[in-house]
Amino acid sequence: MTDAEGRIQRELELDPTGPVAAAPQASIPPPPARSLWARIVQVSAVPIAAVLLAFLVGSIFILVSTLFTSREFDLLLPFTAYSSLFFGAFGGVNPIVDTMVAAAPLILGGLALGLGFKAGLFNIGAQGQFLMGALGAAAVGASVAGLPAPIAIATAVLAGAAVGAVYGFIPGMLKAFTGAHEVVTTIMLNFIAAAIIAYLVAGPLGAEGFAFARTGPIGNAALPDVPGTRNLHLGVLLAVVAVPIVWWILARSTFGFEIRTVGANPNAARYAGMRPAVVTMTTMAASGLLAGLAGVVEILGVTGFINTSYGTSVGFDAISVALLGRAHPVGILFSAILFGAMRAGAPEMQLDAGIPVEIIDVLQGIILLFLAADILVRRLLRIRVARAGVDELQTVTRSYGEQTGR
Repeated sequence: MTDAEGRIQRELELDPTGPVAAAPQASIPPPPARSLWARIVQVSAVPIAAVLLAFLVGSIFILVSTLFTSREFDLLLPFTAYSSLFFGAFGGVNPIVDTMVAAAPLILGGLALGLGFKAGLFNIGAQGQFLMGALGAAAVGASVAGLPAPIAIATAVLAGAAVGAVYGFIPGMLKAFTGAHEVVTTIMLNFIAAAIIAYLVAGPLGAEGFAFARTGPIGNAALPDVPGTRNLHLGVLLAVVAVPIVWWILARSTFGFEIRTVGANPNAARYAGMRPAVVTMTTMAASGLLAGLAGVVEILGVTGFINTSYGTSVGFDAISVALLGRAHPVGILFSAILFGAMRAGAPEMQLDAGIPVEIIDVLQGIILLFLAADILVRRLLRIRVARAGVDELQTVTRSYGEQTGR
């Protein structure tokens, strides 16, 4: 404090209503508020750059791969491939429907991972929770296949969501009460989920009359198509509606505030009267519910059954979706649509350009690599650092020794 400020403070203490108090006091002007558009650009700059750089590196892979094949070297081959990929995903009503159908489980899976990131949790077990939700929906859907459609659908959806929530609650409870890291426990639970499916489908839940072990037909429990469309089932709308719901929970509800506070600093949350252990268990259960719903959407809306070797990469792709979307529900929505478009357009790319669909996995891996190297991307493209709330990359790289206290 300067001498002038000290003199003013003493005069105010002696005469709170005197001329000093009445005189206008100098104040430091607040920093100018950034516009919403400026904040969006700053937050999304690295994800957009990661995608563009991934496609650039992918172009190099495509060109180099022609050197090891009999086809003629063509500098325009990447452009041909990406054009076919785009039109295969958005070049008409049916391609757009295929894109949204492929994106629906990724939206729910990405929301599951994003919710965990906000609480400082890396729920790598979304794959197992997806599988258990799919198993619950397939088993219950087959058992209520003959009931009226509204009852059958509601029962199967709730069953799958509940099974996913329970399977997510298990690592949350272990984290809260024993300090077991969620990455370790959820990885083990992924393998356990696959083993449970193999046992139950080959045994108690197996249906007769099929050439291979699988669950029975789901009948009226199948998700109907949106009126006026073909193959655009109601599960897509369920996934899209989940986005504003999760956003409201995180941004406007008391529980969302607790999630963000525990994720930022568990000790400060405990000092403020919160219970990090309860928040951890509840968040993991909610994350499992969303991942289970992703499995529900896939079974009731697309496949209609589950077999002993049912496999999918949705649970692991959801990690990339959540990271690319910066763990924000709206960002996750756009990221899932991007990944869904890549999956939906890959067959068209293979037919027109002769590029194997496996290039999509390469592109997704490169995107994840650039997201992990965000410091390099920022310096390369001179992007200003935007840190707000819990950093999802810090959650991923957090050491296993950190524990959430009770």
